[in-house]
Amino acid sequence: MIEPGRPVRDIQINANTSIEKIFEELSQSGGFEAINMADSIEILSSMIKDDKCLRFISFVGAVISTGLRGIIKDMMKNNWFDVAITTCGALDHDIARHFSNYKEGSFTMDDSELATQNIHRLGNVLVPMESYGPLIEEKMQEFLEEEYQKGVKEMSTADICNMIGKHLGEDSFLYWAQENDINIVVPGIMDGAVGSQIWLFIQKHSDFKLNLTKDADLLSGLIFKAERSGALMIGGGISKHHTLWWNQYREGLDYAFYITTAQEFDGSLSGALVREAISWGKVTQEAKQATLHAEATVVLPFIYLALLSKIKN
Repeated sequence: MIEPGRPVRDIQINANTSIEKIFEELSQSGGFEAINMADSIEILSSMIKDDKCLRFISFVGAVISTGLRGIIKDMMKNNWFDVAITTCGALDHDIARHFSNYKEGSFTMDDSELATQNIHRLGNVLVPMESYGPLIEEKMQEFLEEEYQKGVKEMSTADICNMIGKHLGEDSFLYWAQENDINIVVPGIMDGAVGSQIWLFIQKHSDFKLNLTKDADLLSGLIFKAERSGALMIGGGISKHHTLWWNQYREGLDYAFYITTAQEFDGSLSGALVREAISWGKVTQEAKQATLHAEATVVLPFIYLALLSKIKN
């Protein structure tokens, strides 16, 4: 026999209600995705404050093209995570936006007209060509040549991210990652502008190597020593899967919170709920876990503010 839970309570908010109180109200509202959003604060604050926990963040590169870059950067600055798993696009956009600017656009703009103006469209973000490909080529060739002249002939993706971060400034998530010794791994680094520039550099320097197995050595060394592990996963794809994949080697994540807009009915990893990963041993059966179906640029700023309040208190 199924036992019903608590009574559903109406949300009560006034002009003096704090962000933390709003999340408390959501947790008792019985409201669809509101419950999962409220769960994020308990799961993530417990993970961040757990000094025996190896803390992961994974995110898709597209969010770095938006203002959400500032939230990712601040979480790195706060030293909330030990490891970040992302895509090549995140490196591309971090470099491009440090040295240049993207522009506001809309989802309904004429893409043929944009093409004639040498403007790329990423959703409702406009990326001028001069802010992207040529700029990233110039900077990456410069950064790699500097390392090569120092005698560096082999780098992992974590090394590449650390190198880039040293050349950027305080607006950059890569800068704060290297400042706080947060390891950033990009398993699909060849799928983007930075990866293409590494390949082009190797054409001129045949003794230079990109070593992906060194990233595996780094992750295994951290995973096998971890008493507990947890992850905030923003969007799906390779960054989410790589986080789950490595954590199966320690019998799964103990904390897991996932934000996605994908649906699970096509069997894709991006749409899979966190609880599906339990069947693979990628999340423990006792884990504090939840999946929130929402667009990250909308919800993550509120989650971040509530976390700041809860951790401070």
